[in-house]
Amino acid sequence: MQAYRFLALLVSCVVLSVGCAPKASLPKVGYVQMFVDATLDKAKQGFFDALKEGGFEHGKTIQVLERNAQGDNATLNQAIEYFISEKVALIATNPTVATIAAVQRTKEIPICMMVAPRPDLVGLIDEQGNAPPNLSGTFETLAYIDTSVALIKQVFPNAQRVGTIYNSSEPNAVNAVKRLRQTCEQLGLTLVEASAVSSNEVQQVALSLFNRNIDVFFALPDNLIFASFETIYQTLMPKHIPIVSSEVGLVERGALMAYGADFYAWGKQAGEKAVRILKGEKFVQPDEVKIRKRIYNEKTLQQLGLTLPTGFEKS
Repeated sequence: MQAYRFLALLVSCVVLSVGCAPKASLPKVGYVQMFVDATLDKAKQGFFDALKEGGFEHGKTIQVLERNAQGDNATLNQAIEYFISEKVALIATNPTVATIAAVQRTKEIPICMMVAPRPDLVGLIDEQGNAPPNLSGTFETLAYIDTSVALIKQVFPNAQRVGTIYNSSEPNAVNAVKRLRQTCEQLGLTLVEASAVSSNEVQQVALSLFNRNIDVFFALPDNLIFASFETIYQTLMPKHIPIVSSEVGLVERGALMAYGADFYAWGKQAGEKAVRILKGEKFVQPDEVKIRKRIYNEKTLQQLGLTLPTGFEKS
């Protein structure tokens, strides 16, 4: 009888240990997002949907360690250091600033970027022009800004002055405004620029642009714009200043129209790269986003009393 009880107890311990073991032994994936943002969340959703479709789901085949830096650089760096200490199999970064921070802190752990520009545009290449071998994911170029600005000439043929706000401390924003400046010059438009480094400054800066007689506002691919878009919208829309962007996600938040990457598809494309890495493939090269759209916001269109040409998809 005693032997039977001992055997039953032993079997129970084995069953319990087996039941608990998989969670402890699951490979870890770190995901860090710079701030809470509806546009960035779409990329996040696409990323994790791709992982699930590829056989990697939290609690079943992987353990996801998720952090949001709430716009704070120190918190962002702490999150990445935590991932490194936890020996994660992969770090997913969203958007640009998170990618830069991760690349600066690890050369061994694979980094899967999304909502970020081509590595050379933010100084993430060596003297030979090579990106870090552990950097994968999906990037955007600046060429799509040209098409986005061309929409202004197409829809607002009488527009002359284009306003924009950019974060002068963000490399991606500085490169984007340079491209915007060149494109406006080529199209005969005057670019009215204003810089800001925090969301607290955005409303005042947007008002200053209105007072400088802008006809259209162009929302750049800038983390400051993502974080402060509702402020820009609420400042400019009552004054009937249309907002054009190269970011499709901003149209869903009130911008009139955009030509740019579909953020959900962007994240999903990055997630497909992550699946390959988690399955053991090494040196998975990053690639350019594949899905871009011309999209408009019907409510904003009606408020401005405008009619768009054909070829646009309704948000």
